[in-house]
Amino acid sequence: MKTRSMVSMGILGVVLMLAIGLSLNSDDESFENKLRIAYFPNIGHAIPIVGMEKGFFEASVGNVTKIETRVFDSGPQAIESLFANSVDFAYVGPGPAINGFLNSQNNNVQILAGAASGGASFIVHPESEINSASDFAGKKIAAPQIGNTQDVSLRHYLSENGLKSADKGGSVIVYNIPNPDIYTLFVKGEIDGAWVAEPWATILETELNGKRLFHEEELWPNHEFASVLLIANTNFVKANPVLVANLLESHKKTAYWINENPVETRDIFNGFLKSHLGQSLSDDVVDVALSNLQITDDPLPSSVHSFAEKANTLGYLGRNGYDLSDIFYYFDANFTEEDAVT
Repeated sequence: MKTRSMVSMGILGVVLMLAIGLSLNSDDESFENKLRIAYFPNIGHAIPIVGMEKGFFEASVGNVTKIETRVFDSGPQAIESLFANSVDFAYVGPGPAINGFLNSQNNNVQILAGAASGGASFIVHPESEINSASDFAGKKIAAPQIGNTQDVSLRHYLSENGLKSADKGGSVIVYNIPNPDIYTLFVKGEIDGAWVAEPWATILETELNGKRLFHEEELWPNHEFASVLLIANTNFVKANPVLVANLLESHKKTAYWINENPVETRDIFNGFLKSHLGQSLSDDVVDVALSNLQITDDPLPSSVHSFAEKANTLGYLGRNGYDLSDIFYYFDANFTEEDAVT
């Protein structure tokens, strides 16, 4: 097995700082004409990273409005910031997006667009004998925090294959821990596998000799599912329709640019990691991780509803059922500049 590289040690240390709640690239300055966006230092969040680093987002909102970015390591952090009115937009997985909508006052956290499809995999430890779902019994499997996108996918997969986690009376031991801790346990050989998003899946595979048992999209219709979504405080959206429409247009154009420029996207992403987190990943890791994603502004609504059904079956959406009928925010195509001030 390869030893941990210095690059991964650097990323690990910085992301650990993020995991305990540090927010990068933000300040306490108070000003009126600002737009605040939260996202993660993950390749699945390439749209906001490239959009900001290339200046696409700033160009779309003009010189009057300042964009303030906040970098988090988990969906719950971003949702809490939306609830606390300290951010206006956030890029998160479908799990946090659904919970944000259901738990926000008057359902005023809604999905505006997609940002990525796919990009999660199940990685088997090189010394573990897992070749199919039938081999999961008695094994130790890791996924990020309980209720997050990969956790729901893992537990649904177990259920579909007649298995249960140990906390539900079954034989599969599930560890819900941050990605850096998953990495550490993988190094030590204390877990048999992990259900993780990119670039962590590729890091476990290429640096630690893990075996990619499957890509999660292989389990979905048409091999696609929303893995990153753009959500917003819709009170802010309704108050600033022109500003938000312009931002969404740049969001869409950035997705197109990324798909046309994968090499430059990789360089921008690594430059972002270097400047914001102090370290970068190898070009090969980023190239593979990016190739395992589909960068798209399509929110793939059917996959969001399917994900909610899975989460609900697992008991993650409460006892009283759920209603996602208004989870997607749709602009009135007829609004004008004058509408923004009425």
